[in-house]
Amino acid sequence: MMQTANIYPVSTKKHSVLWLTTCAMFMALTIILSSFGVPVPGGKLYLCDIAITTAAILLDPLGAMLVGGLGSFIGDALFYPAPMFVSLVVHGVQAFVISWCAHHLFAKKPFYGALVGVCLGCIILVGGYTLGKIYVYSTFEYAMIKLPYEIAQGVIGASSGLLLTYGMGLRKAWLSLIRRSGRAV
Repeated sequence: MMQTANIYPVSTKKHSVLWLTTCAMFMALTIILSSFGVPVPGGKLYLCDIAITTAAILLDPLGAMLVGGLGSFIGDALFYPAPMFVSLVVHGVQAFVISWCAHHLFAKKPFYGALVGVCLGCIILVGGYTLGKIYVYSTFEYAMIKLPYEIAQGVIGASSGLLLTYGMGLRKAWLSLIRRSGRAV
């Protein structure tokens, strides 16, 4: 009987303590970054996508979806509840897609898989929030006014997440931590 290798560095079958604490840490970071934003005309630009993208590149799709969806949902519920269900769905799907691409595409060049994932994640973020704002606020015009800021939020989150994980060595440190804990593939 042939055994397949686990493509994720942390076992998700048993939801190890390391997996749980990492998800909780990134979820807390997402909530914190959802609590304040950079003022822009017509609202604020939130930085929670930095934590969501970073977590999605490092974690498996389930952990990424929990961090992105649940973390942004709780952050919105605490600080600005109107779009909390939009955030739950949009950030959850965004994080799942980024993680899936980062771990399944281009096995020998994981950066390219992560790059494709964050590009798709930006599209999901912008499209999902634009449709969500049309629904929540009942005006197409309001959603279109916010469109450039949604694009900026997606690009800032995507580029910062890639920079943290690959440019600043967070992925290497993460994989080293996993190997030391005895959960390496």
